[in-house]
Amino acid sequence: MKEYASADIRNFAIVGHATCGKTMLAEAMLACGGVIGRLGSIANGTTVSDYHESEQKRKTSIHASLLHTEWLGKKLNIIDTPGYMDFISEALGALRVCDFATVVVHPVDGVGLGTQQVWKYATQFNIPKVLVINMLDKEHTDFDAVLGQLRERFGAKVFPLTLPMNAGPGFNQVLDVMRSAVMTYATDGSGRHTEAPATGEWLERVQALHQALIEAVAEADDALLERFFAGGGLSEEELRSGLHAAFQKGQIIPLFATASETNIGVGRLMDFVAKYGSSPLDQPRCAAENANGEAVELELGGKEPVLFVFKTLSEAHIGEMSFFRVYSGTVRFGMDLLNASRSTNERVGQIFVLNGKNRQNVNQLQAGDIGATVKLKDTHTSDTLCASDLGVHLPRLMFPRPNIHAALKLKSKGEEDKIAQGLSALHEEDPTFVYEVDSELRQTVLSGQGELHLQVISERLKSRYKVDFDLIAPRIRFRETIKGKAESKYRHKKQTGGAGQFAEVWMRIEPRPRGTGVEFTQTLTGQNVDRVFVPSVEKGVNAACSEGILAGYRVTDVKVDFYDGKMHPVDSKDIAFQIAGKEAFREAFLGARPCLLEPIHVVEIRVPDDAMGNVIGDLSSRRGKILGMDSADGFQVIRAQVPAMELYQYSTVLRSLTGGRAAHTEEFDHYEEMPKELEQKVIADSKKAKEEQQAS
Repeated sequence: MKEYASADIRNFAIVGHATCGKTMLAEAMLACGGVIGRLGSIANGTTVSDYHESEQKRKTSIHASLLHTEWLGKKLNIIDTPGYMDFISEALGALRVCDFATVVVHPVDGVGLGTQQVWKYATQFNIPKVLVINMLDKEHTDFDAVLGQLRERFGAKVFPLTLPMNAGPGFNQVLDVMRSAVMTYATDGSGRHTEAPATGEWLERVQALHQALIEAVAEADDALLERFFAGGGLSEEELRSGLHAAFQKGQIIPLFATASETNIGVGRLMDFVAKYGSSPLDQPRCAAENANGEAVELELGGKEPVLFVFKTLSEAHIGEMSFFRVYSGTVRFGMDLLNASRSTNERVGQIFVLNGKNRQNVNQLQAGDIGATVKLKDTHTSDTLCASDLGVHLPRLMFPRPNIHAALKLKSKGEEDKIAQGLSALHEEDPTFVYEVDSELRQTVLSGQGELHLQVISERLKSRYKVDFDLIAPRIRFRETIKGKAESKYRHKKQTGGAGQFAEVWMRIEPRPRGTGVEFTQTLTGQNVDRVFVPSVEKGVNAACSEGILAGYRVTDVKVDFYDGKMHPVDSKDIAFQIAGKEAFREAFLGARPCLLEPIHVVEIRVPDDAMGNVIGDLSSRRGKILGMDSADGFQVIRAQVPAMELYQYSTVLRSLTGGRAAHTEEFDHYEEMPKELEQKVIADSKKAKEEQQAS
């Protein structure tokens, strides 16, 4: 394969909200570049990008796919990413290693929550953005309205370089600002077009836009600005030479009009990418840390190789594939490198450039390029590989917290080891999926970014590791406490023919402030109880607190005072005082107006204006308390306190209520006393579960 210098590489991610045509845009680019002879389709499962069975089954992207083609002598490394928020981490990883973002927007729905999120990530990574209003051949499109919305959200620097002339079914004409021309496209997906000068009102419009473009380019460069004022404008050559710098500085956020399913306008977008898009040379240095944790800078032109793994994926027949970008030096086949993130050594085997599932072997990749390798022993997402004497690592990716949880229930015993192996492997592959073997709840709890995310994880686990299980609602970490004071005097006496057991414990308990836990004290006086037995009583109290008394949940916010008791010179021993302490606490607890506490989470929901009523009404039905409402980035932000037991599968409900246009985060905040009717139900359910467990 042809090798490309860093200056001739264009790395960009195609990102945006779900269902705006990102995968078909990538498909059209491959068709323009001659990689494929004709366009595939989502409906038939024939696109290059969505090649996994789960993607073809669901008709939606789940994985970020690495693609490449050549255009005007430049290598375009394209990363097609999913739009559903369940898989937002795929876009996050892609944007981390790309030099600019191509943000695709729906021509009817406009800016979605996913649009806003990927824009935020691209801004955090300090990379320029190109906007694309896609699918302009669909009904009810309104280019000007969406353009206005984009300018409202992202600023007046959003600038259309192409505009649709006949948007809607049959769309095939684009007004090109750079050329001041009308492009008329064939609608057979070939991308072929004819060019004619703009006339009439279209000429007036393109002239006005062309002048505005000259002004915007001039403002990005002091020397050009001087020429602009001195000569009353810029030449076409000056305009084109200054456009790249204006794009890099964010002085212009170019916008293109396309219809990817019929390959309308895509070639002009690729022209811009090849001529004016960012190359690795535009950010030749990046921040890193050495082995001592000191900040250093990596140079693109450095001799020693440094690469960053932004995605790992287990593929059938070949094992784990690591997707990486080369940040310095050259990576070659057979090279020995240090995994600086894990202090292990790796040998780079086969190196691939990819077009979906199609892999092409290459011997090496230059700085700035993107590729993949397989069968690294202990390298995963966010790891840095480098020359052993260099020992630097790039900052790790910070992924969003999970917002949906489910418990795994095996259908047959004996598969625990396979489940453990599978969960560990899937977490390494997808760090946004996390799991916990919870000893308190006695469940394995899986957590992800949404219901679809957990469904996909479950399917992988079942198919790869041949296990069968259900996902059920996870148990809630309720707590038990008291509202009053009480005392108890418990005597433990046991005689079995040999050495007996004797202990008597006198105990007082009272409530403590919420969130302060259990405090054990002793105020013994005299010689009724040897102080050597105090730890034994405390151990018994702690055992009772761990096991729970009302419904099997941990006890909290109680002060325990062991103030007196009795002992026997022969029969008193550690185990006797443990038992007496445990039972004395149990008796006192039941006499101190016990109650259940439930965990309360703070939920933050980003929602469009028109769905506010539905969301607030639903929160009320979940016993939610609204803390406040604000607006940010064109969305309403609702903050509320909601009991954890009301949040199972909330992300799915929220998506249904808002047509997939809202997202939420949730975080534990505090415990509150549970309503009495719910408390009785939880206690009854706990007793029933305990009886069933004993019966089995």
